[in-house]
Amino acid sequence: MDGQIAVIENNDFTPLIRLVTESLDSPKSRAMYAVALNDFLGWYQDQGKRGLTKAVVNEYKDHLKSLNYASSSINQKLSAIRKLAVEASDNGLIDGQIASGVTRVKGVKSAGVRVGNWLTKDQAQKLINSTDKTTLKGLRDRAILAVMVGGGLRRSEVASMTFDHIQQREGRWVIVDLVGKGNRVRTVPIASWVKVAIDQWTETANIKDGRLFRSINRGDNLSGDSMTSQAIQDVVKCYADKCGFGLQAHDLRRTYAKLARKGGADLMQIQLSLGHASLKTTERYLGEAQDLTSAPCDFLGIRLDE
Repeated sequence: MDGQIAVIENNDFTPLIRLVTESLDSPKSRAMYAVALNDFLGWYQDQGKRGLTKAVVNEYKDHLKSLNYASSSINQKLSAIRKLAVEASDNGLIDGQIASGVTRVKGVKSAGVRVGNWLTKDQAQKLINSTDKTTLKGLRDRAILAVMVGGGLRRSEVASMTFDHIQQREGRWVIVDLVGKGNRVRTVPIASWVKVAIDQWTETANIKDGRLFRSINRGDNLSGDSMTSQAIQDVVKCYADKCGFGLQAHDLRRTYAKLARKGGADLMQIQLSLGHASLKTTERYLGEAQDLTSAPCDFLGIRLDE
C-alpha cells in the first residue's frame, strides 16, 4: 500500500474530510479543518498528485508560502493535513509509515508578530471600485470587498454569510448574529453604500435566500450556492494585485479598524464590531453598549462610483 488517496472520486472530498472532522470536538475546529482540507485536496487533485507523502505536503507548504500566507495560517493548514494522514492510516487508506512521514512535516517558524498591512481611504476606495460593474462577477466581487472593508469581517465570516444575516435594527442595516472566532456572536453595523453593493449583486444574480456569495464560472454565470474561505481570499488578492497593493484578506479587517478610528469612531465601538476576545471584559468593567446610531462604519468616508 502506498500513499495514494484512493477514495477521491468525482471531486468529492467529503469522505476524507469527514474522517478528520468527526474526530474533533470543537465545532470551530471542525469548520477550520474542513476548509483547510478542502483547499489542500483541491490542490492535490489539480496538481495530479498520486500519494499523500511527506514530499507532497512539503510542496504544498511551499505553495502556501508563495501565496504569502501568514505563518500561523500555514501551520493551521498543516495541522489539518497531519490529522488527515493519521486518520487515513487508521482507516487503512494509506501506509502507516508514509502517514508517519507526513506527521513529521515541520511548520513555518514565526519571526516576531505579524503587523500586517492596511490601506488608506483613497486606496480602499480604489480597491472597492476596481471591479467591473458590467459583469456579474464584478458586482459580486465589489460586494465582497465592500463587506470586508465596510464591516471588518473575516474571510470565513464573509463566506458563511446568508441573507438572514442582513437585517434592520434601529433604523439602519446591520449584519446580525454573526458567529466569529471563538464562537462569539456579534452584530456588525454597515453603511448604506455597503448595502447598495450587496443589493446590486443579489438583484442582478436573482438570488434571494441562502448564502449571500456564490461561485461564478468563466461564462459569468452562477455555478454554485456558496464560496469557500479560500475563494474569498482569492478575490481580495486578485484586485489587490490589480491595484498594486500587497495585502491579504485579513488586512481589509485591519483597514476597517484603522480608517474608522482615524475618522473619529469610538474605540469601544470598533472592538464591538470586530468582536475581539477582550470585548466582554471591557464591557463588564465600563458598562459599554453597542451604539447602532453612530457606528464605526459611518466614519470610513468611502463611497461607490456611479
